[in-house]
Parts: sequence; structure tokens; C-alpha cells
Amino acid sequence: MIGDRSVTVFYDEVMLGHNPEVDLPFMPSRVEKRVRSILKGLKFKWSYPEHPGRISAIREYLEENPVAGVQFRSGAPAATYEQLARVHTTSYLDHIFSLAGKRAWLDKDTTAVSPESINAATAAAGNAIAAVESVVKGECGSAFAIVRPPGHHAEPVRARGFCLLNNVAIAAAHAQARLGCSQILIVDWDAHHGNGTQDIFWADPDVLFFDTHCAAPFYPGSGHIEEIGDGMGEGYTINVPLPETAGDVAFEKVFREILVPAADYFKPDLVLVSAGFDPHRNDMALNLTYDGFRAITRIVQEIADKHCEGRLALVLEGGYNLTSLSRGVHAVLETLAGGEVPEIREMGVKEAEEAAEFHRSAFSDNEE
Repeated sequence: MIGDRSVTVFYDEVMLGHNPEVDLPFMPSRVEKRVRSILKGLKFKWSYPEHPGRISAIREYLEENPVAGVQFRSGAPAATYEQLARVHTTSYLDHIFSLAGKRAWLDKDTTAVSPESINAATAAAGNAIAAVESVVKGECGSAFAIVRPPGHHAEPVRARGFCLLNNVAIAAAHAQARLGCSQILIVDWDAHHGNGTQDIFWADPDVLFFDTHCAAPFYPGSGHIEEIGDGMGEGYTINVPLPETAGDVAFEKVFREILVPAADYFKPDLVLVSAGFDPHRNDMALNLTYDGFRAITRIVQEIADKHCEGRLALVLEGGYNLTSLSRGVHAVLETLAGGEVPEIREMGVKEAEEAAEFHRSAFSDNEE
């Protein structure tokens, strides 16, 4: 029943300050020229997709439709340089911090910063850390950090895919270094492959990285099934590339038949989720419904219950349709709080059966 379990949502308005407005002047550079050329070639007006309205829409929807058992927390400290340097090189951090107060394009894939972006990014990483600390210390049953800019594309040495700092990786590394967690499972269900997280933990046998995503050439083009880690980390990266039409049934099958046995073998003492909502059928790819999100949330929750006393923290990644983003987060929070998960069926079958039942009497002589 919804409300049977406690969930803490971490949110901070500082993160609204990240707002690259493409019509304003940016620092001159070769990347700036490249991006301007790309944008000029478009036949429509392009705006930065990863905008402040994403998390404010989630907050507004949750306030209008509160979930029993869910509480909000804000004011988490920003991530420190030391915490960030566990997953990013100091040269990259020095460069990104030098851009505070400036507007700059960072990558030809249109990743950019605005004057308040660095404050927003360190706040996002800090809230991810706070979410992990809250579940490890037993302050709540599970936690969800509603953060931006997102993080799973950010690599040790560069920003990519609207991501500046790798929030979930920073939180995982903090749990390893300061919270006594030795076996961490990271599940990434965003529509895009979490290339940055994979890169950071590529050779780490203490982090099991499991990623479902739309198959290449969908951005960023990585995450092939053969990418399984290397060195001591070989076998601790699991990629499941899926067709863009995959849907709920395929996701449930993948989570139950691949993730669950992998987790049983690995036995995590902390479970983290890079929770993107662009797999929703009204967003980028993968055709999930809200019930699909409920189903995979429950599977991950059951893994945490079985192996690590329910220690589960989610960190927001993508999701660009504001309706499916906010309602998707709401569905996940209801599930975390103890809500029921309906049976997952092939899309359209339930509606077909309801229609058949409705019309059946018109073709029968039996009176009811």
C-alpha cells in the first residue's frame, strides 16, 4: 500500500540556475563556431533541451499530487572538489570550474554552460551524495535525487550529452570511500547509454554496471552487448541494447532474466539507479508506459530488499517530455512508497479485451 515505505526526495532550486540560452553570446572557440554552424543549418529554432523547467515541472506535479510516505529535503551541501576528483580528473575539474560565471559550449553535441551552471552541477552531485548517505544511514527506506544537469554521459575528462559531472558515479565513489560500501550495483534505465558511468567503472570489480538503452547508432553510439568491462572489471559491465519499440514486456523480461541473476551473483550492499524517463513512449525511445516504470522499479527495489536491507537511491537523468517526465517520476515514487504494480502485458491487449467485452453483447442473443 502506498505510504507503507518511506521515501525522501532531494531537490534544490540552485539547480534551476543552469540555463544555457542559445541566443546569447558564448565564449569564442572552435567548438562555438562548430555549434553555431550546426544550429544555423537547422530548419527550426532550437532551444537547449535540458532546461530548468524539467525539474520544476516534477516538483509542481508532486506538490499537486502528493504521494503518501514521500518527504522532500533541500539544502544538501554542494559536492566538494575532493568528492568530484574521485571520478573526474583534476585537469577537467580545473577547466570546468574556470568557466564559472561564463557562457561556453563544451562539446559539439551542444553541451554548454551558463553563468550559474557550475553551482548547479556541484549542487546536483551533492544531492546525489546526500541521497546515498540517507539510505546507507537508515534515515529513509529509499531516496530519489531530482537533479540537473544530469550526469551519466559525463566522462572522467569531458562533459557530454548535457552532462557536466557524473552524479551517480560521484555518489557511488563516495559510498565506497566514506560509507563502507564495497559492492555497488548501478542500474541505468535511461534511453541513452550511460557511457560516462561505464568508462569510470570499466575496470572496477566492485561496481556492477547494468545498462538498458536504445541500441546504436542512437546517441551516444556506445553500449554494445560485447562491452563487458576489462581487466579486473571484466564481466562487471552488462549492456542490453534494445530496439526503440521495445516496450514494457521486453523491459520486464530483461530485468528479471538478466539483472536479477546478476545481482544475486554480485550481492550488492547498495543499489543506485540512473533514472531517465526518456524511455517513455511519449519521449525519445523504448516505448515504456508508466506501468513499465513501476514494474522495473519494483524489481530493483526487490533486489535492494534481498541483498542490502533496502538501500536504494535513484538519481534523475534524462526525460524531456514534461508530462511523461513528471508523471513517470510520480509512478516510480508511488512504487517506492509501497504501491501496487499491475501485471505487465503486451501493449494494447488490455484495451482490446475491454473493447471486446464492451461490444460482445451486440453479437449475442443472450440477454444479461
